[in-house]
Amino acid sequence: MGSGRHRLRILTPASDVSEIAELAGGKGRNLHALTASGFHVPSWSVIGLDVFAEFARGSGLDERLAALPALPADGPDDDGRGIREAAAGIAALIETAPLDERVTEAIALAYAQVGGGLVAVRSSGAQEDGTEHSFAGQFDSFLNIRGLDQVVAHVRRCWASGFSERSLHYRAQRRLPPDTGGVAVVLQRMVPAERSGVLFTADPATGRDDRHVVSAVHGLGEGLVSGAVDADTVVLDAATGEVLSTVIGEKKERYDAGDGPGCTVSPVAPEDREALCLTAEDLARLHQAGLRITEHYGTPQDIEWAIADGTLWILQSRPVTALGRPSGTGAGHKEPEGEERLWDNSNIIESFGGVVSPLTYSFAADTYAKVYESYARALGVRGDRLREVQEWTPYLLGYFHGRVYYNLYHWYRMVRLAPLYPLNRRVLERALGVSESISDECADALHPFTPQTGLRGWFSRLSRTVIFTRRFLTVRKSMEAFHRDFYRAYEVFDNVDYDALPGDETYRRFRRLQRELIEKWGPMQVLDATVLLSVGVLALLTRRWLPDAPDWLTWAAAAPDGPVESAEPARALADLAARVRADDEVRRLLERTDDADAHRALREAGHTDILAAVDAYVAAYGYRSPDELKLEVPDLRENPAGLFTLLREALPDTPRDTPGGRGEEADAYLDRRLRGPRRWVYERVRRKARAALADRERLRFCRTRAFGAAKRMLRAMGRDLARAGAIDSWSDVFMLRLEEVRDAYEGRIAHTELRHLAALRRRQLAADAALHAPSRFTTRGAPYWSGNLERAGWTSGPAARSGVRELRGTPCCPGVAEGPAVVTDSPREIGGGILVAYRTDPGWVPALSSAAAVLVERGSPLTHVAVVARELGIPTVVQVKNATTEIRTGTLLRVDGAAGTVTVLADPPADDTADGPGGHPDS
Repeated sequence: MGSGRHRLRILTPASDVSEIAELAGGKGRNLHALTASGFHVPSWSVIGLDVFAEFARGSGLDERLAALPALPADGPDDDGRGIREAAAGIAALIETAPLDERVTEAIALAYAQVGGGLVAVRSSGAQEDGTEHSFAGQFDSFLNIRGLDQVVAHVRRCWASGFSERSLHYRAQRRLPPDTGGVAVVLQRMVPAERSGVLFTADPATGRDDRHVVSAVHGLGEGLVSGAVDADTVVLDAATGEVLSTVIGEKKERYDAGDGPGCTVSPVAPEDREALCLTAEDLARLHQAGLRITEHYGTPQDIEWAIADGTLWILQSRPVTALGRPSGTGAGHKEPEGEERLWDNSNIIESFGGVVSPLTYSFAADTYAKVYESYARALGVRGDRLREVQEWTPYLLGYFHGRVYYNLYHWYRMVRLAPLYPLNRRVLERALGVSESISDECADALHPFTPQTGLRGWFSRLSRTVIFTRRFLTVRKSMEAFHRDFYRAYEVFDNVDYDALPGDETYRRFRRLQRELIEKWGPMQVLDATVLLSVGVLALLTRRWLPDAPDWLTWAAAAPDGPVESAEPARALADLAARVRADDEVRRLLERTDDADAHRALREAGHTDILAAVDAYVAAYGYRSPDELKLEVPDLRENPAGLFTLLREALPDTPRDTPGGRGEEADAYLDRRLRGPRRWVYERVRRKARAALADRERLRFCRTRAFGAAKRMLRAMGRDLARAGAIDSWSDVFMLRLEEVRDAYEGRIAHTELRHLAALRRRQLAADAALHAPSRFTTRGAPYWSGNLERAGWTSGPAARSGVRELRGTPCCPGVAEGPAVVTDSPREIGGGILVAYRTDPGWVPALSSAAAVLVERGSPLTHVAVVARELGIPTVVQVKNATTEIRTGTLLRVDGAAGTVTVLADPPADDTADGPGGHPDS
């Protein structure tokens, strides 16, 4: 073989773009582009043009092609006999020539890369689907090929198709020499398609680009491609996806994968022949995919697709041409094996929304692990059972393309540590705002540790129940003690200038903060269990005794009794805005001054009283800011400019004619419908729920401050590492994981490693930010591999609006409000409008005072914003599906917080349609 010969390339989705462009051929280039753009593409690999070139040199094909005479452009004068003979000779040579060992190994590797099994073998010509010559229909594809010997044989046939009679004619007509380019070969997993077809994003008959044309059949698309099956045809409006016309084909037969090369043919049931084989959902997904693929390529596309197990697979895409018939179908994707995991971000996005830094994620994961292990200890879990708990507590959170997810099965395990699991898990699902419950069979199979049987098992469960009951009954007393001890310790950590300390001293204090503020948090998780249990019982009583009660009643009845600590920033901001409104000079100054300069302007103008009030707000609530738990996001203490943005928006004195918070609506409803002993029992449970929710908000405020102190310490450590030359910039510390920062101070990692890690992760996060992240998905085995994320729907590109005029969600606070929507991804520019957000976090609370109503696409009735909105009496609806996709800034809305409905009264003016996110990257 010789040491100087370059290695042969097997190209995959991970290959460099330059290699793909050089060696993958037209189909390979398109598959790589589709995969990189986040479309569902079955697993593939490409036997590159260099493999073909190696074969051509070793087999004598090069010499054979070079000896061919030039082919006349106006057609042969021998009735085509010369071309037929040339093509037959080339085919015989390709199919019989011995294969070089390296060529054989390359084909075997390509087959292994897609997992073996059943594949499609597809030609990918060097000039295929190019800008000048499409070669559409000139190369062969073969379906349902299994086993290496069959793959090798069909790779040869694909190579030969590049020099078939029709290919040589095509070259002659375009004055191309017969040896132009070469032929790469795509191997692609077969999709076990239930429905397949072709989507043209321009009408191939008329060229109109305001139409999409869909052809579809049952089974594989081979019946459509070959013309053997009379397909259904649907014409869609390209802009809206509206069905313009439908023709039902006969569809007498369907093609499916068989045991060997080719397909098996079977009859289609009469009732299926007479009905359209696509659903409205199928057509909507095809339309959206067509828009995105056309936008990606910048020209109308001829797209092959298949639907299997509810997933729309894109098999190939190429420009629409006069010969726009696709030449084959694609390959499937084997369901991976391994442990099933369920990932859901329905509640965690309130704390860690969008893309978060590796440092934020790893600090959060470490904190969750410590807290919930401590919680298990507090319930008396010891010995082998505790060691089993320690196997899953470090993995309560997952990290996908920069997003944080709950590893949801572990949360069910955590809930099962307390008694009344069947009730608590249902309330957990409502509290987290998950879109669907897991099955009872799945829920029953989840345990925090191996369940014991017999007397020992009974005694273990009794012991945990007794401990939990004691903590449940005394949780208010425990909360007061924790609160007192927390703030005593917090004051010590808060009143330190960490930038003035040596980095290793800051690191030691950070470790102490973890021990004294975070690891002692575990027993207080009984409070969350108390919330679940008390709200769950309250919901159960409501359902049994008040079966006609509105959906909002339970949440309004459980609203904390008395001022909620989490609402203090909103009240303080409203008070500060009232002081500014009362002083015309200060108001004018703030309205004409940039936020970044406002603090200096107040000082220079001598408004010391207002400046003192601003500084007092920052000192008291500076850690409560948007994305407050993200270590990479500066809070108001570090950058008070954000406060002036909120303050300016709160200046208009907008009266709100809505019912008050704190459960007055619930009181009135209960007074009319529930009396006697049942009311007494209901109020006892209600009192427990209200107290628990109030304490939970206090505890979350403590968490805000603990994270704020950790944020200051880790930022100081970043500056120390930058001074030491370990990282280029202090902000690079956010690109490191917590254990790497720890190892830098413990002597377990070389400083030279950190710089490269930070640069690599920064580039990756920038790419990840463009992806649309699904809210819930399942993986098996290693989550990032085996096509798990591709099947889950990680995609990029704009979200399409449907034009729906009414949306529904979960009602949280009663009341009706009308006004213009303000679609925003930050708590700014609300200005008395209806706040519409994909997700919120506790830092949004100050902005609520200027909102007429609140709509949140994600979240639950127990998120901070929902709790505080009820306290303030703001009509609120959460879990409003597609809110940020369907609603644009300026849209006139009517929000009914009791019914959970959002009605579009009028579309925004034309010049407002670009405002707002118009679909969030994590939607």
